[in-house]
Amino acid sequence: MLRETFPREKRVATVPDVVEKLRQLGFAVAIETGAGDAANFSDDAYRAVGAEVLPSAAAVWQAADIVFKVRPPTADEVALMHPGQILIDFIWPAQNPELMQQLAARQVTVLAIDALPRTLSRAQKMDALTSMAGVSGYRAVIEAANAFGRFFNGQITAAGKVPPAKVFIAGAGVAGLSAIGTAANMGAIVRANDTRAEVADQVTSLGGEFVKVDYEEDGAGGGGYAKVMSEGFQAAQRQMYAQQAQDADIIITTALIPGKPAPKLITAEMVRSMKPGSVIVDMAAEQGGNCELTVADEALVRYGVTIIGYTDLASRLAKQSSTLYATNLLRLTEELCKAKNGVAVVNMEDDAIRGLTVIKDGAITWPAPPLAVAPKPAPTATAATPAAETKKKGGHGHGSSGPLPAKTLALLFAVVALAFWGIGAYAPAAFLGHFTVFVLACFIGYMVVWNVTPALHTPLMSVTNAISSIIALGALVQIAPPGTAGTGRPDELIRWLALAALVLTAINMFGGFAVTRRMLAMFRK
Repeated sequence: MLRETFPREKRVATVPDVVEKLRQLGFAVAIETGAGDAANFSDDAYRAVGAEVLPSAAAVWQAADIVFKVRPPTADEVALMHPGQILIDFIWPAQNPELMQQLAARQVTVLAIDALPRTLSRAQKMDALTSMAGVSGYRAVIEAANAFGRFFNGQITAAGKVPPAKVFIAGAGVAGLSAIGTAANMGAIVRANDTRAEVADQVTSLGGEFVKVDYEEDGAGGGGYAKVMSEGFQAAQRQMYAQQAQDADIIITTALIPGKPAPKLITAEMVRSMKPGSVIVDMAAEQGGNCELTVADEALVRYGVTIIGYTDLASRLAKQSSTLYATNLLRLTEELCKAKNGVAVVNMEDDAIRGLTVIKDGAITWPAPPLAVAPKPAPTATAATPAAETKKKGGHGHGSSGPLPAKTLALLFAVVALAFWGIGAYAPAAFLGHFTVFVLACFIGYMVVWNVTPALHTPLMSVTNAISSIIALGALVQIAPPGTAGTGRPDELIRWLALAALVLTAINMFGGFAVTRRMLAMFRK
């Protein structure tokens, strides 16, 4: 592990807690002195867990078989590499073709952590891009709050009412979602937009409002990224952004397209239309910025609006970022060293490792071939049977909604008719009135409650259970029936049964409304 030389970079590629786990895999760990100082990890902390602290970067490059880094190596660092060495790092091969040629000339193997196939579910534990994006999104909101002149949350004080800040997030990827959650938790009114319609539910679940562009086009691209949109969509999007710029106090932009300059979303005219004191945080500043007025690594004021173009947002939370990044590299190392013998094996048959490997023993292997998509299994006769049964089940879902066979229906009616005839012929007259009410109650209860789609039971049953108030009325009548000629008071057994029914029904009624109130509170800020 080396001390990063890139300007303003404070992260380190591994942390003491991870060093212990690397040693358990059979590796000896060496680190350059002072590598973790900027992230608050001292040399003594590394020594305490068994790492060797070397005096210079040259000593680390010479001794190491595997090198962990955060930023791409410089030309001077590449010159220190030796054949057979493995470098695990952010490389960005599409943006750094010259670096790729320099590394290939050194006959090394390079695993670019940014080239991980993110669509593989088992690769998520190695996804450093997601880890860093989450940290950056959080930090972007902190930087915006620092530059903004008011509270994020609304407050009512003795000095008057303070309205909540209005935050607009352009792009709802990992960084955007992190920013949405952070701003919403701080009490701001959060709106967000993304070209991918499927993220609307994610925005809402984090407490934001999804703002849709008035143009039908899906922006989902490969690997979970967005694609370049049509001119018609971009025109409609600019119109929507212009409206949001006039209303928002803070705008955070996160839009990036792999291998291309960042799209320009916020024009100078939009900045001019914003309220004085507003803030723009451009998270795409390193790739040119989403705002026309952004200057990388600077915070400047234009037309009374503070425009923040910091490219080291993740590094501004160096300890947290280093811990997450080190864990991602540990999971990758576990895949490289499954035997736990201290020997890394770059298995090009493994889809995740193949995607990461951009150079293998001096040969450039980037880009990796597309992942093979497993063919859908052909439908079989056995598989068709449950599907047919599922189709028969209608939306009112506890039984088949299709008609019964004629013979079964006739037999059922005959049995029910015979039962009713027996009850009518031999039951007391007073019982018939109660029995009629009971039958009608069963029918209504089935139609109103039991015949509801099961998916709706959680939100709906808490209210429909209040229908049991009918039982409460019946119990009250049994406890104290209206006096009529020739009618006596009920005996003690009926009275106590009615009292028990009244108690249970009251619990059901008030409990149902209590559950409904708690469920509705989940959707309130």
